[in-house]
Amino acid sequence: MPGQREDLVGLFDHVWDRFWRRMEGLDDEEWRWAPTADPRISLRWRLGHIRRLLSEERNGAWLGRPAEPTGLASQKAGGAAASLAGVQAAFTWWRELVASLDDEALDTPLGEAAGYFAGATGRSFVLHIADELIHHTAEAALLRDLFAGASVRS
Repeated sequence: MPGQREDLVGLFDHVWDRFWRRMEGLDDEEWRWAPTADPRISLRWRLGHIRRLLSEERNGAWLGRPAEPTGLASQKAGGAAASLAGVQAAFTWWRELVASLDDEALDTPLGEAAGYFAGATGRSFVLHIADELIHHTAEAALLRDLFAGASVRS
């Protein structure tokens, strides 16, 4: 019977597979498009945010593991392909981090490094990242739908 770690990895795999299929065919024009003047409402910003979310320095530290070694969180992408490669690399690192956690790591409070969240467990932090990933990937999918609708009207 799968344990909590396997359930968490399975959840991330499901979310990622759904997201990755939705990003198929993304090109630079669509990646740069924004439906409003707010740059945060764009695939460019959203994909960068997902990359940062998955590779932030705190992720390893809060879970008692090393930080992501390549500095992915601070890298900027110049186009759709580079952006997708960055989010894929960040996801791969995050997935490996979650897969490395045992029950003790998931049950242990995050501690002082997590500041206000010191009393939260590793599991609650991993689930927080899952929630963030689910809603940001859904937003990315919606932006693709909006772009397609705007392209049809043009």
